[in-house]
Amino acid sequence: MQPNVITLAVDVANNGTPVDTDFTRFEEFQNRSVYVGDNHTLANRDQLSFYRTFPKASGNFPGVAKTAAKFTYDVVITGNDGVAQIVAPMIVEASFAFPVGTTAAQRLEMRQRAIALLDSDTIIEPLNGTLMV
Repeated sequence: MQPNVITLAVDVANNGTPVDTDFTRFEEFQNRSVYVGDNHTLANRDQLSFYRTFPKASGNFPGVAKTAAKFTYDVVITGNDGVAQIVAPMIVEASFAFPVGTTAAQRLEMRQRAIALLDSDTIIEPLNGTLMV
């Protein structure tokens, strides 16, 4: 089980100055847990969720263990009419599918690749801001 409070050092401005951001255990389900951040309210979500799928062996192949982490944060945006204020979720999800038997070093390298990509403003901002692929 994950800890009841998860503290993430978030470099909000991507300038090398991280700020601790806490998420507190809120709900537990089978194969899923939900944490909430300090900005979470009944009207606006600030959540971190974890998911898991156990591997299923097939013949000699031991299967694939799947996990995911998902941030959901509700924001207020202006509607198409230029007047209405609409609450909509921002969602960021990272998912993993590792064959059973991979080493910790192999999994670490793949996580570090994902972190490097997500931390690259020159790649991710054009992808997210103008859908450049």
